[in-house]
Amino acid sequence: MMFWYGHDPGGWGWLGMSIGMILFWAALITVGVLLFRALSRPSGTGATGHRPPYRPGPEQLLAERFARGEIDEDEYHRRLDVLRGSGGTRLDKA
Repeated sequence: MMFWYGHDPGGWGWLGMSIGMILFWAALITVGVLLFRALSRPSGTGATGHRPPYRPGPEQLLAERFARGEIDEDEYHRRLDVLRGSGGTRLDKA
């Protein structure tokens, strides 16, 4: 009679196959995710794919200048009125 002993993987063989299977599936999933991200990126965004930098509006810039102390409160309100279109009153006009 012929027996096929010694052909099954032992404990180390099962461990090696388990680790190999986990690494295989991790690599396959990683490639799939990277491929999906590369293909779903809208064209024309450039290499970075980031949004354009934030640019504050004129009222925000004026508020920042007032907060830094570059202009006083009267000048802040006067310029804010001009920006909002109400004209305001000009004191230096003769």
